Amino acid sequence: MIMARKPDEFRGFCTYYDAIMETECKITKAELEMIVVATSAQNDCLYCVVSHGAVLRIRSKDKNISDQIAINYKKSKITERQRAMLDFAVKVAKESQNINDSDFKILESFGFDIEDAWRIASVASFFAMSNRLANTFSMLPNEEFYAMGR
Repeated sequence: MIMARKPDEFRGFCTYYDAIMETECKITKAELEMIVVATSAQNDCLYCVVSHGAVLRIRSKDKNISDQIAINYKKSKITERQRAMLDFAVKVAKESQNINDSDFKILESFGFDIEDAWRIASVASFFAMSNRLANTFSMLPNEEFYAMGR
């Protein structure tokens, strides 16, 4: 795996991944995967869209959700709360310099607090880095990811 090229960096990568994706918070694990899929799609990362799409299908128990979110999350069958979460995440991934108080107020109106906003931003930011590495080195998803959760 290309990500293990630098063992010290890979250990740090895995530690941070576990901290933002596996520790308990108010955002479900399926919703965290939604963030990964939506932002990775914005960043044109084939590897992350396919691999995390598989995890999203499994965690959400919905065989269609990852394709919908990857293609156009605004038209997908998700809640308004989840749409607000993804709007914020995509803004972090694509134009974080334009995040302002109104973005936090929108999240708050859907029950997200500052800790939730931090988690959403952390996931979007972490995967922006991962997307760039995967794209730079042309990482391709494992074949089994395409069929998982379908």
